[in-house]
Amino acid sequence: MALRAAGLITAGLCLDRVLGPVVSAMVARIAREPAETRRLLLLSFVAGAASSLAAAWSAMSRWATKVERARESWMWERNFDKVKATNGPSNNQFVLQNVYDREMQERIRADVIEEMAIKRTSVTVRVPATSANMGPGFDCLGMALDMWSELTVERANEFSIEAFGEGSDHVPKDQSNLCCMGVQKAFEVAGEPVPPLKYICKNRIPFARGLGSSSAAIVAGLIAGLVLTGHKLSAWGEESLLQLAAEIEGHPDNVAPAIYGGIQLGLHTGERWMSERVTVPAGMQVVVFIPETIGKTSDARAVLEPTVTRQAAVFNVGRVAWLVNAFNMQRFDNLKFGAQDQLHQPQRSAKVYPHLYPLIDAATKAGANAVFLSGAGPAVLALTSGASGDIFAQREKERVDTAVAKAMLAATEEAGVNGQVFITQPVETGAHVVHAEPNFSNRLLRYRGDV
Repeated sequence: MALRAAGLITAGLCLDRVLGPVVSAMVARIAREPAETRRLLLLSFVAGAASSLAAAWSAMSRWATKVERARESWMWERNFDKVKATNGPSNNQFVLQNVYDREMQERIRADVIEEMAIKRTSVTVRVPATSANMGPGFDCLGMALDMWSELTVERANEFSIEAFGEGSDHVPKDQSNLCCMGVQKAFEVAGEPVPPLKYICKNRIPFARGLGSSSAAIVAGLIAGLVLTGHKLSAWGEESLLQLAAEIEGHPDNVAPAIYGGIQLGLHTGERWMSERVTVPAGMQVVVFIPETIGKTSDARAVLEPTVTRQAAVFNVGRVAWLVNAFNMQRFDNLKFGAQDQLHQPQRSAKVYPHLYPLIDAATKAGANAVFLSGAGPAVLALTSGASGDIFAQREKERVDTAVAKAMLAATEEAGVNGQVFITQPVETGAHVVHAEPNFSNRLLRYRGDV
């Protein structure tokens, strides 16, 4: 902009030097004419001069713009050459993006500092249930379900926890609660001490059934703590929130879909956790049998051997690759082969959950596309297809979820296991804030739900 302004001033001075003598001669000539003629000539001269000046100004503006763009291009090439000389020829393809990234970081730096300064007094976070492992994807594959819990955290005069709904009689009411651990970690990252807080837990995710209630508590606590402190984390290229959640949980198969939604495939690179989204086929439904009895992850892991055979490892490698490909290709007919497992389901069925394989057989015969133990159990989850729009406005004969649910209930009754079936669907949205004080929204800028 400075260069453009200087160019316009210089051009204006040049124009004044060229046109100055002409204007003086015209004024002298007009002065010799009669009064009426002088008035007409003066009006005509002023109109013509104004038109000429406007055209000249437009031309000078275009010229100054070209000069400025040429300078920007020269600066870009100079920066490119500098980075090229530093990085070498093998990294040239990344140079342009890196320069853009640095420019963007500089642009948003002031906004981020201002944004991070805003602390809030209250926040409510919704977080979905998740189903981990999904058959062969032991500790690396998970899916978010349309089944939600809510956590509200408020600044208060003293510490307290209120819990309602699923598992409210079993969850800890002290600082060992996973919600509190998530909040504490967020305040630690923000570099602030944890003040007295009031926690209100509305648990709709079944407790200790293999549906990610623990991960939901961790993720909700982390997000709540970040919002209260006003601290923001890097997402692209770092997945900082995933690092914190997986650090507490120990693996990404539940926390990744709880954060991002959908089906997530996670791994550790040796330096950090990473997660990628897997396609959720259109029309997929989820039928979950939820036993009345709870299952402890520690008990379910205790029955697993510390080593596996090469045959079992090869079996699961092939199956998880097949399962992910079936999801991405939306091949429902291939899901049943990809959901098979030899690393944990046979062992858990034999020693902890005898209802597992009777349910898998019954649901498969009723038309389910895939059936597997949900997380560490005891819930069993079946995937079905055919849903379109609101299922209560769709003919049941076009889907099989109801038939699969009835078959699972019949099988559990025969196995002597009490419980209920919940029909839902995968959800592409992960944990998110639904209320905060002060609000993020204002009169001119509004977010979903007027948060």
